[in-house]
Amino acid sequence: MKKDLVSIITPIYNAEKFINETVQSVMDQTYENWELILVDDCSTDSSAVLISNFAKHDTRIKYFKLNQNSGAAVARNIGIEKASGQFIAFLDSDDIWVNTKLEIQISFMKENNIAFSFTSYKTIKENGEKSEKSIKVPSTVTYKQLLSNTIIGCLTVIIDKSLVGEFKMPLVRAGQDTATWLSILKNGVIAHGINHPLAYYRLVDGSISHNKFKAVKRTWNIYRNIEKLSLVKSLQNLFLYMVNASYKRVFYY
Repeated sequence: MKKDLVSIITPIYNAEKFINETVQSVMDQTYENWELILVDDCSTDSSAVLISNFAKHDTRIKYFKLNQNSGAAVARNIGIEKASGQFIAFLDSDDIWVNTKLEIQISFMKENNIAFSFTSYKTIKENGEKSEKSIKVPSTVTYKQLLSNTIIGCLTVIIDKSLVGEFKMPLVRAGQDTATWLSILKNGVIAHGINHPLAYYRLVDGSISHNKFKAVKRTWNIYRNIEKLSLVKSLQNLFLYMVNASYKRVFYY
């Protein structure tokens, strides 16, 4: 584990439409001690060719391809296994970062000895139109608070492995990021928010994360099958989750 190195985990599946912009947003970072680990989940488009063009010019960009389509959880876990850095960051193949994201966030974590941080973010449409409104985040989030909230955006998370230890994502097709944050916070870690928009979350029609019904279904699965909450606790948290999710969509999306 290399001190201060940030390993950025990006699962890839047919990402040719946005991957150039995503990778470029990493290459434009003012913080230069990073490695970008791109794990291809058997794409059938030109994603591999586009990535190889970047990798030829920057050895910090590393490409791995799975033998069979396995889902984002498996791809992210392979990325985590391949990571050499003290810090683990996550960025999906259609999202982008502000160029000062790593510099601001890593400095914040090091100065305050923080194990888990996340930031506010803005949205961007498929056509590239960026929202002016940022999704505000609290200064801290506990396990109990996260059960009923959607506030931690995967594209904004950075985890210090030297403080958290080894971790991996549960093997579910959707919601594995939230389940991972819960497993870490359940051990007493507190997530610290930076209320400054440092990333753009892409709103893609038809995506798993953008489907309301599937979002509720995956959240229920996390409550009952991963966190093993009682029926009553699950219903209580799901109600608050839906209220918070609706508020975010109405006012920020």
